[in-house]
Amino acid sequence: MCQLLGMNCNTPTDICFSFTGFQQRGGGTDIHADGWGIAFFEGKGVRLFLDPQPSVRSSIAELVRNYPIRSLNVIAHIRKATQGIVTLENTHPFMRELWGKYWVFAHNGNLPEFLPTLDGCYIPVGNTDSELIFCWLLQSLRQRFGDAPPSRDVLFSALHELTYPLSGTGIFNYLLSNSDCLFAHSSTELSYLTRRAPFNMAHLKDEDVTVDFSRVATQNDRVSIIATQPLTDNEPWLAMQPGTLWMFHEGEAVDSLVTLPSPVSSLQGI
Repeated sequence: MCQLLGMNCNTPTDICFSFTGFQQRGGGTDIHADGWGIAFFEGKGVRLFLDPQPSVRSSIAELVRNYPIRSLNVIAHIRKATQGIVTLENTHPFMRELWGKYWVFAHNGNLPEFLPTLDGCYIPVGNTDSELIFCWLLQSLRQRFGDAPPSRDVLFSALHELTYPLSGTGIFNYLLSNSDCLFAHSSTELSYLTRRAPFNMAHLKDEDVTVDFSRVATQNDRVSIIATQPLTDNEPWLAMQPGTLWMFHEGEAVDSLVTLPSPVSSLQGI
């Protein structure tokens, strides 16, 4: 199973600490050795780093690990190939433009029976089901809303409607961002953590590294980290219920909806 990592903040923040542990899962502490990638939103632009080599042996990953790029939204992926050969074009995250903004998508899972009809607006470059899903999602949003981008809440509702019929057809964990917020769908396994004042020490699970966030964060900072599996062993990670879609904005979870048949239509207590 691939590994996902996302970050959503209320002030531009670097992801060096989390990425230090995440990098080890690409051939070090785990078996995912079929490439990796990371995307940083910066204003209207995106810094996208991709490498089909295992992240634990990647010189590009070492650069990212030691380069404090500050961003409000970050999406990273470590690949364990299920569909598509190990090549650069099949390496996540994927990026496309919609409504004058870059969108970034990374997927963990396998939907072998999902074969949508594409109208030519978005076409996969590689041969993964993940890139196909991304193209279909953006095509569906463009068909639904035309040239007028919807509000954040309306967009979240539309993504829920598009995700719902696919949620029970295979493993469909994904992270998606348009630079304004970050959407996370838990099909089988995702967890998240929100750091806010008062800040404490954090220790990585995959490498013996500790950071005292009280020394590097301000009282107003708020950061949510989303990962396939918790990255630290001394913080209160929340396991996302399988079959739920979440929206993160300005460093916290602001809404969630159920994407599997259930009498409950919305989670409470966020």
